[in-house]
Amino acid sequence: MFRHLLAAFLAASSLAPVSCAPSSYDILPRALPVVSETTCKGRTYTYRELAGYGFLPANGRDKFGDTLGGIGSAIALDRSSWKKLGEGSYEGTIWTLPDRGWNTEGTLNFQPRVHKFTVSLTLAPSATVSNPSEPNIKLTYLDTIRFSGPDGTPTTGFDPDITGSITFPGFPDMPVATYEGDGFGGPGPGGKRIPVDSEGLVLNRDGTFWVSDEYGPFVYKFDQTGKMVAAIRPPEAIIPRRNGTVSFNAASPPYYNPDLETVPEQPQTGRANNQGFEGLTVTGDGKNLYVLLQSAANQDGGPARQTNRHARLVKYDIRGDRPRYAREFVVPLPQFVDPTASNPAPRTAAQSEIFHIQNDQFFILSRDSGAGRGQDSSTSLYRQVDIFDVTDATDIKGPGSDGATSSIASSAGVLNPGITPATYCPFLDFNDNAQLARFGVHNGGAQDDGLLNEKWEGLGLVPVDGLLGDDDEWFLFAFSDNDFITQDGALNDGRFRYADGSGLDLLNQFLVFRVKLPDRSRPFNRDEGSVL
Repeated sequence: MFRHLLAAFLAASSLAPVSCAPSSYDILPRALPVVSETTCKGRTYTYRELAGYGFLPANGRDKFGDTLGGIGSAIALDRSSWKKLGEGSYEGTIWTLPDRGWNTEGTLNFQPRVHKFTVSLTLAPSATVSNPSEPNIKLTYLDTIRFSGPDGTPTTGFDPDITGSITFPGFPDMPVATYEGDGFGGPGPGGKRIPVDSEGLVLNRDGTFWVSDEYGPFVYKFDQTGKMVAAIRPPEAIIPRRNGTVSFNAASPPYYNPDLETVPEQPQTGRANNQGFEGLTVTGDGKNLYVLLQSAANQDGGPARQTNRHARLVKYDIRGDRPRYAREFVVPLPQFVDPTASNPAPRTAAQSEIFHIQNDQFFILSRDSGAGRGQDSSTSLYRQVDIFDVTDATDIKGPGSDGATSSIASSAGVLNPGITPATYCPFLDFNDNAQLARFGVHNGGAQDDGLLNEKWEGLGLVPVDGLLGDDDEWFLFAFSDNDFITQDGALNDGRFRYADGSGLDLLNQFLVFRVKLPDRSRPFNRDEGSVL
């Protein structure tokens, strides 16, 4: 079914870079559905229905001639731009974050960046399993901003050096990557750059960006031109160390030297490889920033999937010139049983994004790995937007938890006595095929373009009424990361051409869920222009 919808869509578009909405829909009043509900600390959330699906082809290019890439590593919807055009039709501005570039065959000298699109949604209330809707979310490309360091030198997607750092006045010591040639396997002078594996995105009201990174893991602030203007180095318990020495390297060798080894492969303490600050969010008033590890630090039960569930959540007060480390909590990530695994113990569903709602409650996107389009398994066992609440959680900020070797859980993943974690509440299941089939997509089954991608990593929220959300009805956008996988790829201003070894062209997929938040929810400040 999806193949026919895809062919019809591409035939109708001469550009073929974006998915198209149907030309018209008969929008009729109807009772609001309920797929599922959950109550978390006395506040009730309702998942009404899947409201939309769309995609970008894998080989789309930005204004620099580079592959747009996995645009769903994080998203930021500009709420001030969001408007209801008519009954069932909406439009706004969305910023999307690719991560470190194509890296399935080694990391490259890709310059991390953020893309700007217009997003359009046309509702499809008549969509059914037997008569699925065409893709009804459309993205129109507008612009790209590339990130650079404090001195204007481009940042890079390369893995950091095993040891060493780079310094600038007014900044903490930051990771550094040393590369050869042009960093794409060709001739060049080589050099040193700040490595950024960008995974979280916050758009500020003044047009600046906060970006969280997996390498450091750090949080960086970039101005409207993409120049770095601030950096947050987290507590030392989160900084990776090998043999007692700070080591930001994540065992991701360069494309031109794929046999380069890091010994030991994993740091003994701090964030695990590729499990850094995956989740980033800001409170609706813009005063506080929260950042969450993808899973437990290595001294807290990581990196084993059976024991790495206790992730550190750090809060920063960003009202002043310098962010202030304010509080720290523990989020107990969900676990699930994989009946095909050799180890029968429950596995952690690591988190890929968080979104602050209100009153110490957050959305969290937790999922399994290795399941989806192009993966060994087509069936995801856990892929959800859940909720956690830190109202009663222990604030673990302090030398007992934040020292370089301090742990908050045992190697077996058992939380230390006296620490109360956040309350975790399951909520919205991506993998509900009764909902997915209404848009011709699916979890499990055939390895076709209608199969959901493995990596869903971006969340954004806008009101259904197109105004303030007084009725507590919201659209929850979710974007996937396709890892730049295409047979028609280009980087380095289009000069470096590649074809991924998988043989696939992995679509950039996105979904929109309609949800009802608890009564009188206020996920943004109503008194000022706001972004989400």
